[in-house]
Amino acid sequence: MTYCVGLRLDAGLVLLSDTRTNAGIDNVSVYRKMFTFEVPGERAIVLMTAGNLSVTQTVLAKLKHKISRSDASPTDSILLAESMLQVAEIVGRTLNEVSLEINQKMGAMNQMATASMLLAGQRKGGALRLFLIYREGNFIEATPDTPYLQIGEHKYGKPILDRVVTPETSLEDGRKAVLLSMDSTLRSNLSVGMPLDLAMIKTDEFRICCNERIEPGDPSFTAMSDAWSQALRDSFAEVP
Repeated sequence: MTYCVGLRLDAGLVLLSDTRTNAGIDNVSVYRKMFTFEVPGERAIVLMTAGNLSVTQTVLAKLKHKISRSDASPTDSILLAESMLQVAEIVGRTLNEVSLEINQKMGAMNQMATASMLLAGQRKGGALRLFLIYREGNFIEATPDTPYLQIGEHKYGKPILDRVVTPETSLEDGRKAVLLSMDSTLRSNLSVGMPLDLAMIKTDEFRICCNERIEPGDPSFTAMSDAWSQALRDSFAEVP
């Protein structure tokens, strides 16, 4: 399984994904689920994936192929699209086409391949956008009322986001919130695992200002996890 989360804050976007993929308890692998695209100073885009690996990898391959074509147009290349809405439409259309194609082949085996994606970014002249794209190609968008979106094993990491994250949350606090959200998920679900990929985009900078991998045993992440566990124990003890 997987867990990916994105925050759309006034200060920018914060994105985090795990890397564990499994096809049974004896077939666990590490695959990147976060992919970045940018034209520095003009646009920055982050795409995170969850679900069937054959679907998501095929979608990424098709998107990259369209970017590389010499005859690419704004209607088929996410690096030429005129808005983040158009980028979402391109990704959604590609995801839907790939899902239909693969599921037609799997139909004889009475199986279904599903996938979903988080798309975040900003194009010069436009606002920060964060979308959750479904396999059918339709999507929803983060709003000031709910400034975050999740895919995969989202339930374990949702409570802290509900209680802490608002549009006014700083990027640094947003980073802390998604990491603690992931920590809760890692502790409760073995199908989600490290290393983690973290990216941030500051408002109106049109570039990815942070793109880091957090490896197992990372001292900063471990210290944050231990401090959060202790804070929860202390708070629990103080409740009447």
